[in-house]
Amino acid sequence: MKLAYYPGCVAQESGRELDLATRWVCRALDIELVEFPSFSCCGSGFVDEANEVLNVAINVRNLAIAERAGLDLLTICSTCQGMLTLANRRYSDPNVRARVDRALAPLGIAYRGTVQVKHLLRVLVEDVGIPELRAKVRRPLAGVRVGAFYGCHLLRPSDETGGEPGEEPKSFEALLEALGADPVYYRGRVMCCGFPIQFVQPEAASRIAGTQIAAAKDHGADAMATPCPLCHISLDAYQNRAERAVGRSLDMPVFHLPQVVGLALGATASELGLSRHLVSTDPVLAKLAPGARA
Repeated sequence: MKLAYYPGCVAQESGRELDLATRWVCRALDIELVEFPSFSCCGSGFVDEANEVLNVAINVRNLAIAERAGLDLLTICSTCQGMLTLANRRYSDPNVRARVDRALAPLGIAYRGTVQVKHLLRVLVEDVGIPELRAKVRRPLAGVRVGAFYGCHLLRPSDETGGEPGEEPKSFEALLEALGADPVYYRGRVMCCGFPIQFVQPEAASRIAGTQIAAAKDHGADAMATPCPLCHISLDAYQNRAERAVGRSLDMPVFHLPQVVGLALGATASELGLSRHLVSTDPVLAKLAPGARA
């Protein structure tokens, strides 16, 4: 399997462990990642709020680069997934398409609309497949209770993303079961992490994140896992703020999606960049077979 790799901004900077883990997992699963340094930011939270047509144009440009290479596009960020998918859908509107085409014409870029945008979660569940993934497990996550946290843009708006139902998704839990973990179901798994308002209403954002972490903890989770690096920032990097906001200790390890997959497939903590997390993952690693902490 060969895919155009769109890592997004966070995985190239503050969340480099996500990129590291993704590359490890893709090598283990024979997924070839084709890189395009000319990819640009998806514009979420900035360009999309100021100018929708410009935001569609930016992402159609990214899609056209992948299309020119004859590849579908792999994302590892729920927010990037949302922006690219929405651009793909909205470009089909003749009025939007005409304005976007005019914006891209000076760059010599044309897009036929043939690229599928696939988040890593979808690739693992649908393209690799649960049976194949289960067969490759070398270190089952037995005895580890994991609460999936999907992130908003992977699920909503459901009529445009074409993905799972926003209220009752099941793919992440199916993946966790294949890895040997015990998935934890809790209401917050499909709610917002608070990141979109982190820089305008930080106290409210921290309460939102703290509420979701506390819900996972109260339902017995040993750890959480998310397919979105922005959610990871809210849940891991800002967990100390979340604790103050909800007035209780949380101490919840939070993994990126490819990190939990990598652990089950035999990767070590250093190969997955687990030392970069603010909340230690050691309590989870201690439950696994020897070698996970190396």
